[in-house]
Amino acid sequence: SSSSSQAFAFAQLDALEAVRCPCGLARRAFADQPGSPSSVHIVEILEDARTHYHREHTEIYIVLQGEGFFELDDARIPVKPLSSVVILPGCRHRAVGQMKIINVVTPPFDPADEWFD
Repeated sequence: SSSSSQAFAFAQLDALEAVRCPCGLARRAFADQPGSPSSVHIVEILEDARTHYHREHTEIYIVLQGEGFFELDDARIPVKPLSSVVILPGCRHRAVGQMKIINVVTPPFDPADEWFD
């Protein structure tokens, strides 16, 4: 017998529609994939990135291109390609500078979990 559901999902991140987010422009994959533990986003950081936090999401940022800073609560950390950080729920954060990042969000991204002070 054959199964009608696949045990994988594929996404071409640069082909997904970009949507505005507090960081800039995000292309999001797997947020609606049943059973996925995480979603994956490629994000173009824009100059107007806003400090925000999540109550449920844990995020992993990985810098692909560019450089700048990660503002994480009271810390300001210089970053460059292949810099990475885990951002736990409750940490106020934003990326500053011209860069492209991968963002892995667990559980999968839900826009209702974006909070601003």
